[in-house]
Amino acid sequence: MRRVFEEELESLHAHFLKMGVLVNAAIHKSIDAFVTHDKELAQLVIDEDAAINKLENDLEIECFELIALQQPVTTDLRKIVTVMKASADLERIGDHAVSIAKSTIKVKGQKHNADIETAIAETALKVMAMVKEVLDAYVVLDVERAREIAAWDTEIDAAAKKIYESCIEQMKQDPDIVLGGTNYMRISTYLERIGDYVTNISEWIIYLDSGKVVELNVHHKL
Repeated sequence: MRRVFEEELESLHAHFLKMGVLVNAAIHKSIDAFVTHDKELAQLVIDEDAAINKLENDLEIECFELIALQQPVTTDLRKIVTVMKASADLERIGDHAVSIAKSTIKVKGQKHNADIETAIAETALKVMAMVKEVLDAYVVLDVERAREIAAWDTEIDAAAKKIYESCIEQMKQDPDIVLGGTNYMRISTYLERIGDYVTNISEWIIYLDSGKVVELNVHHKL
């Protein structure tokens, strides 16, 4: 029975990592679509989100079934709770990738600002690195790395704030960029929120290792 249970736990983690791969790909595609103004690629991100949502739903069902049927305790229960909670955060990251894609479609045909788009692209690269690194940290249960990744979120917050302020300033100077600027602001907000969800996953990695619930998100502390 123990061997069967361990196999089910391994399957659970494998499905979580598969979901992570899909979410990571969604972010890359949404950012590529924004940078290249590719409406078709943006639409693809939107269309593929259903697969991520299904995986998250399936994972949740698997977690509840394992808890109900196996009645796990201590470390085993932490493993299940971590997957259930972290997969919910991954799903939210996927939702924000979709939101970026939708904003990309809205921006198309509107007046652009190269400097702001460059700032968004640079911030997006940092966010994509956070997502990849936190998934790697999850695989090897690297608590120290998880803490380091969470600390990057302050950079994302600062970059998003700077983009927001630049948009406001540009809209004051040029009314023609108001619609495009509004979408730039939305995208910067989505990137900032992705950073928050990565921080949440870092917290779940620490919980999986120690059983302690820690608070790494600066917003929550404030």
